[in-house]
Amino acid sequence: MPIPDRPDRMRLSDRLEISRVLTGLWQVADIEKDGDVIDPETGAGWLAAYAEQGFDTFDMADHYGTAEIITGQLLARSPSRRPLAFTKWCPPPCPMTREVVRAGVQERLDRLGVDRVDLLQFHWWAFQHSAWLDALHELSALRDEGLIAEIGVTNFDAAHLALAHADGVPLLTNQVSFSLVDRRAAGALSALCGQTGMKLLAYGTLCGGFLSERWLGQPEPVEIADWSKMKYKRFIDTAGGWDAFQRILGAADEIARKNAVSIANVATRWVLEHEAVAGVIVGARLGERVHTDDNLKLFSFALDTEDRARLADAFSATDSVPGDCGDEYRKPPFLTASGDLSHHLDTMPLPFEAEPNPVRAGGSRVMSGSRWEDIAGYARAQQTGRRILVSGTTATAGEDRIVAPADAGAQTTFVIDKILAALAAFGAAAEDVVRTRIYITYETDVDAVSRAHGRVFGSVKPANTLVVVAGLIGGYRVEIEAEALLGEDVS
Repeated sequence: MPIPDRPDRMRLSDRLEISRVLTGLWQVADIEKDGDVIDPETGAGWLAAYAEQGFDTFDMADHYGTAEIITGQLLARSPSRRPLAFTKWCPPPCPMTREVVRAGVQERLDRLGVDRVDLLQFHWWAFQHSAWLDALHELSALRDEGLIAEIGVTNFDAAHLALAHADGVPLLTNQVSFSLVDRRAAGALSALCGQTGMKLLAYGTLCGGFLSERWLGQPEPVEIADWSKMKYKRFIDTAGGWDAFQRILGAADEIARKNAVSIANVATRWVLEHEAVAGVIVGARLGERVHTDDNLKLFSFALDTEDRARLADAFSATDSVPGDCGDEYRKPPFLTASGDLSHHLDTMPLPFEAEPNPVRAGGSRVMSGSRWEDIAGYARAQQTGRRILVSGTTATAGEDRIVAPADAGAQTTFVIDKILAALAAFGAAAEDVVRTRIYITYETDVDAVSRAHGRVFGSVKPANTLVVVAGLIGGYRVEIEAEALLGEDVS
């Protein structure tokens, strides 16, 4: 096949048609990390060169240095057929009121200099803080107002993406890591996309540049100064180490030579050919290196059965990256540029705080603020000595809104997050849970509820009871209570 002069495009919705190769601007933060800010006009000129070749879909975030400002300068130059600007909002966990969400979006609008964000992608650090779902509903309202064209999320696992979908949030995309090394997105997330019509935007397809001829047959690097490479070296180590990585690189090289393309082309094409993937995000190091000519070769070939078998054989010598997409930001092993993020997560406020129990000396309790706690006379959770008891918990947002009313599996995900939030107030976690009791109203929900429970407690394996009841107050499909035992006596 001849090399096209422009990249392929995909229509994601009536409002968005994108280049299937998005230009990622995360390296703006790396370039500016020493305090030297890119001149916006100069930066916009560099971006214009990409747009002129059809790479007119740019991806950035609120924390990518001045990327939004630079892109805003580009958009101001193109009032008629302007490029697309996808950005992310990554707020710290806090109550996601209408005012907070609107302010977050307005800042994106101001920095980009537009009256509508093409794709607003939302990131949330800790799902135990249930305000993430409130934020998505507020973003949906802003979409209806016209301040946002479409809503996406970034680094969501399949369970929470399914929960948002089941709760009626009109999500279009989920941006996640996806590569020959990190193949998690090919599993549950891709299956969910097939069921719902949502799409994936894939980043990290080149593992920070490791998936290239430069590293073929080379010794393992000892010191890495580049933020992106520090991150993806951790993925390589977790997936089996340098020798296993070299096997993947060798297979990709054979395919590349067969098709007269680069290893980077093969690595990116493998991701792009997954049905769930709408586009791949390839980073641009502004003012230094431009790879648009090489990226056009992505659309000059396709992988055949022999190519896929060769890669599958290389995969067999590697380990799977643990967990689901996004877990690297929320739990060990933390596979990020800065490594272990526990220090960062520990600085975030807990959803609930424990208070002394006024009627039990030495004990403590958690009150969630629900009006029913005073009406019925109960606490969300009680701790006495090493023992923590969590009350029956339902998928309730705010005072009385039932979350995902038709989906027991999604409700279970939300409920377990609330239980873990209560435990965290006492310094406990999922690993401390010794018993759960589950009440469901439909026997047909057993599989979905059990799988959602197993996603969190699969390795903990607490004692468990699950019963079908005639009904639950309020029309919920599932209610769960839990008991945990702290490692040390804190009384």
